[in-house]
Amino acid sequence: MRKQLVKGILILFSFSLASLAALISIGFTRYQLLINKKPLNDAIAEIQSSPNYVTLDEVNDEFIQALLAIEDPTFYEHHGIVLANILEAISTNVKAHGLVMGGSTITQQLSKNIYIDQKKTFQLKITELFFVHDLETNYTKDEILELYINIIYFGDGYYGIKEACAGYFHSDPKSITIAQATILAGLPQAPALYQLSDGLTYAKQRQRRVLE
Repeated sequence: MRKQLVKGILILFSFSLASLAALISIGFTRYQLLINKKPLNDAIAEIQSSPNYVTLDEVNDEFIQALLAIEDPTFYEHHGIVLANILEAISTNVKAHGLVMGGSTITQQLSKNIYIDQKKTFQLKITELFFVHDLETNYTKDEILELYINIIYFGDGYYGIKEACAGYFHSDPKSITIAQATILAGLPQAPALYQLSDGLTYAKQRQRRVLE
């Protein structure tokens, strides 16, 4: 009985390793196709060439602090991924029988926004990790954060912090108030739900969480 149990565990372990290897192989192949089609430097240059691009020192500090607090509190300490977040996401996804939680850091979200569509599959999460490695290796944390705030979606058709500030508050990123900064910081998680045109109640609830 004991031998059968050990044999079963070994078979399950071997199957898990084989499945993981297959996912990594598929993810890497997809990464190579995307990076060959558009090198990372070209993708970054395209973002920075936008007339709406702003640097970190052109953005209200309270917004940056609020965004980090709600999106990625250990952003400046980790190397692109947070193991605890990934383990929590795996547990949630197993229970849901699908990919419903990503455990994403800001670097992972930036990778997804640049190269990967919004579909949630295990293969795409693996692909994302190769881009995370490239970003964390070749760019500073400030550069990654700056790119992120210029590309993320805030709802109501506004991409990037400059568009969001102008569209929602007729202001620029440096001049927004603390109240405006903390409500904007909460929008990227679920912009379709929190966008201010029809989700103000939910946005204010999210803002309270940001402040907490």
